[in-house]
Amino acid sequence: MKCIDELELNNKKVFIRADLDVPLNADQTVANDTRVKALLPTLKYAIEHGAKVILGSHLGRPKGEKNPKYSLAPVAEHLKKLISAEVILAQDCVGAEVQAQIQALKPKQILVLENLRFYNGEEKNDPEFAKQLAALCDVYINDAFATSHRAHASTAGMAALVAEKASGFNLKKELEYFDKAMKTPQRPLATIFGGAKVSTKMQAIKNVGQTADVIVIGGAMANTFFVAAGIKVGKSLFEPEEVENAKQIAQTLKARGCKLILPVDVVVAEKFESGVPTKVVDVQNIAENEMALDIGTKTVELIAQALKEANTIVWNGPVGAFETKEFSAGTYAVVDLLAESKALTVVGGGDTDRALHERHAMDKMGYVSTAGGAFLELLEGKILPAVKALNE
Repeated sequence: MKCIDELELNNKKVFIRADLDVPLNADQTVANDTRVKALLPTLKYAIEHGAKVILGSHLGRPKGEKNPKYSLAPVAEHLKKLISAEVILAQDCVGAEVQAQIQALKPKQILVLENLRFYNGEEKNDPEFAKQLAALCDVYINDAFATSHRAHASTAGMAALVAEKASGFNLKKELEYFDKAMKTPQRPLATIFGGAKVSTKMQAIKNVGQTADVIVIGGAMANTFFVAAGIKVGKSLFEPEEVENAKQIAQTLKARGCKLILPVDVVVAEKFESGVPTKVVDVQNIAENEMALDIGTKTVELIAQALKEANTIVWNGPVGAFETKEFSAGTYAVVDLLAESKALTVVGGGDTDRALHERHAMDKMGYVSTAGGAFLELLEGKILPAVKALNE
């Protein structure tokens, strides 16, 4: 796979597939511009090297309909503040008007196409829609790591149709850091999995279990492992259909010599809501009317000990229901442990990213991925369709 700095861009129409799917405030301003800022090195490089830039992205889930709620206009406005180049917003992403705007485009100008998902052909990877997009440019650059696990028209489809293609700096960096953490890690390698559903991460835990020295499991996911070990979890969320899987994974990890750390104490409450009375109990003492909603202080200490020895740490998913104040201490404690660690820390996932922001710890991590699903699929050992298309 080539990178953008290996191609000749001067005076060429360069289509950059970006990930501008950012949260918006009620007044239609950008609420979090992490993904926009991640694109800037690629964008600046293209402009400095005389490219006529065509910027393509999606925003939200308009389901193939032109809906002003999902317009990229607020993102184009925000981009104007971040880059010293002329930013123009197209009214569409294909069609005669867009083609005319591209013909009029001068080097060092940026044309932001309207939301690609206003067309069903984008998510369906429709060959005709991919052809229409490919016809707009001379060079194709993919810098949207967060959508690289989707075989869409603007990712896998387009890349197959444009001869000159490469990754942007963000996509390249994401893959490099992932390789550093998972394929050639400085050992010991510790991984932390959290979140609500173990079913969404079972394959990742299985795959990572072949490489990691330590796996920590927290969040509601841990409850399924408790049940597998014969521990009663009261009203806690768990997945009965995954219990057998959890049992097998625990046995496999043990046989491989990979240390599995599960919570030893948890914060419980009778209801999952703000303002409820809470207490910390050992996992064996969860009452019938209680649910486990965060990890306790003994567990934090256990994780701290494991991370102290690690030289590489990969984290995906919060270890408690941290969006509610009463159950946020465990996740924030893990953020603090990583912030203080001398290890290479690689963090991915939307909720985990949010916890880092709330703790003002983004710049204290080795690398924070811009993706959730794509990061998880790499952990599962999958090849991302958009990356495969660039490699071909």
